[in-house]
Amino acid sequence: MSNLLIVESPAKAKTIKKYLGPGYEVIASMGHVRDLPANKLNVDIRHNFKPNYEIIKGKEDLVNELIKLAKKNKKVFLATDPDREGEAISWHLAYILDLDPKEKNRVTFNEITKSGVTKGMAEPRAIDIDLVNAQQARRILDRIVGYKLSPFLSGKIRKGLSAGRVQSVALRIIVDRENEIRLFIPVEYWTIDAKLTAKGSRKVFFASLYADKNGKIDIKNEAQAKQILKELDNAAYTVENVKKGTKKRTPAPPFITSTLQQDASRKLGFQAKRTMKIAQELYEGVDVEGQGAVGLITYMRTDSLRISDDAINSATDYIKATWGEKYLPAKKRVFKTKANAQDGHEAIRPTMPNLSPASVKGSLTSDQFKLYKLIWERFIASQMADCLLNTTRIEIAANDYLFKSSGFTVSFDGFTVLYQEGKDEEEEKAKELPNLEKGTALNLKELLDSQHFTQPPARYTEASLIKALEENGIGRPSTYAATISTITGREYVRRESKTLIPTELGEVVTQLMKERFSDIVDVKFTAKMEDDLDTVESGKEEWTHILSDFYDDFNEDLKKAKEDMKNVKIHLKEDETDLICDKCGKPMVIKRSRYGKFIACSGYPDCKNIIRNVDKDGEPESSVEPEESDVVCEKCGRKMVIKTGRYGKFLACPGYPECKNIKGIDVSLGIPCPKCGGDIVARKTKRGRTFYGCGNYPKCDFISNDKPIEEKCPNCGKNLFEKSGKKKKIYCMTENCGYEKNEEK
Repeated sequence: MSNLLIVESPAKAKTIKKYLGPGYEVIASMGHVRDLPANKLNVDIRHNFKPNYEIIKGKEDLVNELIKLAKKNKKVFLATDPDREGEAISWHLAYILDLDPKEKNRVTFNEITKSGVTKGMAEPRAIDIDLVNAQQARRILDRIVGYKLSPFLSGKIRKGLSAGRVQSVALRIIVDRENEIRLFIPVEYWTIDAKLTAKGSRKVFFASLYADKNGKIDIKNEAQAKQILKELDNAAYTVENVKKGTKKRTPAPPFITSTLQQDASRKLGFQAKRTMKIAQELYEGVDVEGQGAVGLITYMRTDSLRISDDAINSATDYIKATWGEKYLPAKKRVFKTKANAQDGHEAIRPTMPNLSPASVKGSLTSDQFKLYKLIWERFIASQMADCLLNTTRIEIAANDYLFKSSGFTVSFDGFTVLYQEGKDEEEEKAKELPNLEKGTALNLKELLDSQHFTQPPARYTEASLIKALEENGIGRPSTYAATISTITGREYVRRESKTLIPTELGEVVTQLMKERFSDIVDVKFTAKMEDDLDTVESGKEEWTHILSDFYDDFNEDLKKAKEDMKNVKIHLKEDETDLICDKCGKPMVIKRSRYGKFIACSGYPDCKNIIRNVDKDGEPESSVEPEESDVVCEKCGRKMVIKTGRYGKFLACPGYPECKNIKGIDVSLGIPCPKCGGDIVARKTKRGRTFYGCGNYPKCDFISNDKPIEEKCPNCGKNLFEKSGKKKKIYCMTENCGYEKNEEK
């Protein structure tokens, strides 16, 4: 008999199996196996918030298989992720498999490496029931808020809306910022800059006016600026003071979940959801040439800055060997974790610091490489010496006015040779100043006056929103990606470039929540709830007490809102149309169903007139002039027009119904055909299935059901193809090449 080890994902199972060997059977639970069913609340509020958990639909066969395996194996170990959610999954598995939760069968891995797995297996423990209860409390809180508020919002505004304990606060933060921008009144101000040279030198530098004989000066309008310019006419410019010094820059600490999401957004343009997906892949294990499946980073859901001594020593050795001893700090760097952080596992770092991104590039996808490089560089840099700067500040007198100029030069690059932290706002670039002494006379080349206006606060990006959520204690790093996905997916927020802008729907929902459920969208209240959940995790508070304290006030607010707004229906401007119902004369409005948008009479249910054929913006298709193409219908000779159907755009003959000729529209992928070198295009069958063929058809008959991708074959340099299935396969189609690799989905 062997031992059974249960993890969450097949990729993780594959990697761990390699380290455990033949004495273990490793299987994946595929995430949660038991949860609150979605059909109703499934929380018995009257009986101490007792949850009604059930096997997740579709996982019955998997659960039966797990039960069989548990019975036939000598011992069962539960090795789900090392956080609240993972602890809860292990607890549910213990219940299903009839395991004693007090038995030492719970193991955790901070990293999926041989040493990490060996260490985890050597230190089994009982399931942490406090951690489980913290997860239960959060799950039930979110279920209560979602199931009680969502129907209310849907009934008052629009069907299909949702509210959430964290998502509603995040939305409010975005809406409040938009209101700040609207209310912002720009204030005019002016600056005056002097373009100067030292006598006997051609090197030009700039100095800015900042004070007069009475102190710091603010130039408020053009008249004031012109008066100052007049007073500076024919003035002598002399160095009044020179202050030289040194400054050091210290490297940023290694990533935690929130800072990883922020930097990946700023530097790589990754959305938080994308970042966490890739990080999960790197943690669970990637097939590295010569090493097999190996976890490249430590656990990616953490807010701890703790680093193991082994990792620091390994980084130190790499830095010394690569850049020399002078790039090492005087002593090892230790970073302080925030007081309210969960310190269950380390910061996000490479599991093998000596494994540089370049050495594993060939084994990683493009996204995996980019993120691994970011994590690796940030960690290595965190253990490097400071960057040293020589600073200079010059004050220049001209009549009764003072100008200043500041600059710095890098005397030692230190950690910046490898990595610099991304910022939401660009830092001032370094400028080198001439070597000047006090009393040095200067030549004025030009005086420049410029008009400016104060700027409103910037809209949130994913990076700055995550930073705001973290600073205010809203949610946990593991929830940020899901929160942003929810508010964008529900159309409460739209993306414009990198910025997040609230829609009319988002603003209306927020306003209603502020008026009726102020606690739910209050930043401080939500932060306190997070603190309360932390007290449950630490064993200092009963989870049911927190639920009870929250529910009483919340339920009263809900009852009052329902009563006060019994006959109220909020209409959105974006749902209005210019159409009048041809049956009853009332305005037509845009409605939504599971099949998309349609236009219906506002007099429903008395009048049930509807227009089903509308475009994505809710406009009747009949009112949209079809776009004419250059393609001639081979059946009747008319120029075909572009239309949109359930499978996307297609060409249709305008002579319908006399001529019913239709054609698919080819979409070029910008990837060369492996047969003739022409462009590969995406086409659709009559049933909407996508396939790929050469744009030179019928001269070239190349066709493939597998999608060509931008990644190049390491053997022959041609574009690779991707075959979907249980295991995603990347392969080269070039004859006699034979390159292929498998990736877990």
